[in-house]
Amino acid sequence: MLTLLGGQVCASLQALYPKHQTTQAYKEHYKYKYLLKEFKNDNNQVVIDTPNKVWATDITYIKLEKGFVYLAAVIDWNTKKILSWKLSNTMDVKLTTDVLNEALALYPKPEIFNTDQGAQYTAQAHVNILKEHDIRISMDGKGRSIDNICIERFWRTIKYEEIYLNDYKSMSELRYSIDNYIVKYNSRRLHSAIGNKTPNEIYDTAISNLELNNQKLLLVA
Repeated sequence: MLTLLGGQVCASLQALYPKHQTTQAYKEHYKYKYLLKEFKNDNNQVVIDTPNKVWATDITYIKLEKGFVYLAAVIDWNTKKILSWKLSNTMDVKLTTDVLNEALALYPKPEIFNTDQGAQYTAQAHVNILKEHDIRISMDGKGRSIDNICIERFWRTIKYEEIYLNDYKSMSELRYSIDNYIVKYNSRRLHSAIGNKTPNEIYDTAISNLELNNQKLLLVA
């Protein structure tokens, strides 16, 4: 399709696959406030300065040869590290609780957990996990996917660098591809947003420094 931009004719790309909705809110469920606005800078960008201050999560869909599957992931906002992920052929609360529980089992809990207003995240089963761990709950404004820009950028990255370049026949083939990509993304891919270092490098260094400082405080006490 051709569009006119600044007096020049430009080509715009449009997806040829059908759109698929992953955010479906339930009116009956309580919606929490968006807490990340307190971390916005003068340019209206959310700036998180330490690991495990904010985790974010979301669900995206991926088209296979026959039908769709759903990918959920948890990301550390500061380091861009993918903490956990799961692929499923159903988009239900078990998908979101499983990926959350895995992240909590592997890493120190965050102060804030940010999601959209989808029914999977407002469901009591998901909310209860966060409350049991004393984690503050934050949710995007209605229709404001930009409020969760950290995970949205990851979706764009993995789709354009991996998923859109391949034609997956099965979920097992897709799962293998995603697993390899995320290992590379966390451990080998340099990110300009974190000083051209890897997410693992930034995350592991910060956690090691925190543990060292805690040990020093214990010795002083």
